[in-house]
Amino acid sequence: MRAVQPVVVAHRGASTHRAEHTLAAYALALEQGADGLECDVRLTRDGHLVCVHDRRVDRTSSGRGVVSTLTLEHLHGLDYESWHVEPPEHADDLVTTHRTTPRRERRSGVLTLESLLELVIDTGATLFVETKHPVRYGALVEAKLVALLSRFGLAKPPSKEDSPVVLMSFSARAVKRMREQAPSLPTVLLQETLPLVRRDGSLPPYADLTGPDVALLRADPDYVARSAQHGHGTYCWTVDEPADILLCQRLGVRFLATNSPAATRAVLDGNPDGNVAIR
Repeated sequence: MRAVQPVVVAHRGASTHRAEHTLAAYALALEQGADGLECDVRLTRDGHLVCVHDRRVDRTSSGRGVVSTLTLEHLHGLDYESWHVEPPEHADDLVTTHRTTPRRERRSGVLTLESLLELVIDTGATLFVETKHPVRYGALVEAKLVALLSRFGLAKPPSKEDSPVVLMSFSARAVKRMREQAPSLPTVLLQETLPLVRRDGSLPPYADLTGPDVALLRADPDYVARSAQHGHGTYCWTVDEPADILLCQRLGVRFLATNSPAATRAVLDGNPDGNVAIR
């Protein structure tokens, strides 16, 4: 039986080659043929949804501080690209060079979810949006998210299978709010560990897909099949190593989140030594 080809989802964009959660990272992911794009969202002090993974901006910007205490104007004044060091094309370059993203490609300013939606909306790619919790503004995050999707006409797709947006969170309460506020949108309950009550592959009624860490699947590969028996597909994160990519393919994982879409697709296509476009 031929292994199922997973849908390739760019985790924070093509974040191996470009700074995560930047337009450059997402544009490159689309060039590399990603089927979907994943982002994390948080609320600023003045109520804007921005694409930032961490609670603080220290790691991924030129500034410091907690996202929820900063205004959009302040966040737009920071540099979110210069910190990122692009990996070399060849192993020898690790010894002879220290490569960074060229200055001409650097852009200041935080990426808003609105800007990302404008990039994605006509591409055919699916956007996977994760809300981070616990956070200062609690349920307001999901309310703002659904309101923004409604503005773009994305909150009520004809069916979950046809939806251009998938909503996700590690917080079961957040996923439940997503279902209540946008019942037509598919949801993923992300999971780093499996509670005893969910080891059989079942999920709460408001979650459509399960979202295990790849380490969980290494330890319990039968979990994908058990979830499928309950009618739940699998979204697996974050999968970059060839052995893990092939494991997900063999197990029938439906969505595979990766930091390098082109390299991951090359492994899935049986061409792991193929060239990776990183223009």
